[in-house]
Amino acid sequence: MLDIQQLTKTLQPTRGAARKLAHKLNLHVAPGEVVAVLGPSGCGKSTLLKMIAGLEPFDSGSILFDGADLAATPAHLRRFALMFQNFALFAHLNVLDNVAFGLVEQGLSKREARAQAQIMLERFGLGPLALQKVWLLSGGEQQRVALARALITQPRLLLLDEPFSALDADLRAQLRQEFSNHIAASGVATVLVTHDVQEARAMAGSAWRLDAGELARLW
Repeated sequence: MLDIQQLTKTLQPTRGAARKLAHKLNLHVAPGEVVAVLGPSGCGKSTLLKMIAGLEPFDSGSILFDGADLAATPAHLRRFALMFQNFALFAHLNVLDNVAFGLVEQGLSKREARAQAQIMLERFGLGPLALQKVWLLSGGEQQRVALARALITQPRLLLLDEPFSALDADLRAQLRQEFSNHIAASGVATVLVTHDVQEARAMAGSAWRLDAGELARLW
């Protein structure tokens, strides 16, 4: 379980007044639960995900997982997966090696990692594209590859940062359901950051609005 307690972060720009991105935030996400965080651009949604992932420092408070404080745990040891709206795939690798990458980083042999990656691609309907260059894929295919790459390492927590905002409306609607099915099958705790209420309702069991550094429950 992800447990955020009294998390506070103030942005100190070189010019202008300080701005609170988080003010004593509390948030809990159970295994298998999808929690959405909504809010306008610039309100701190992406920064919140980066703080959870260990990529951004915060001023005070605690981020715990399964009761363990993560303050001293670097990002690469947290076993969290962070997905961005721009897919963040490795252009020099084909589809198969993109998905296998995380397993190789964990110490698995390339042969075994590729075997597991092929199985994952079949689950996502991407098997025939295994040897394709990722930059030749459609936006929807790239985002499916990104999710397959995230889930194959069996992360303890999945962080989704506006995952469909770069796609057209029809494809977004299709991928919401696909992603929801894959996430439910994996049982991974998930935090979804979005500005789209419809997207949040389609994917999340509960939702919060982040505004002026504070979270307000939506449902």
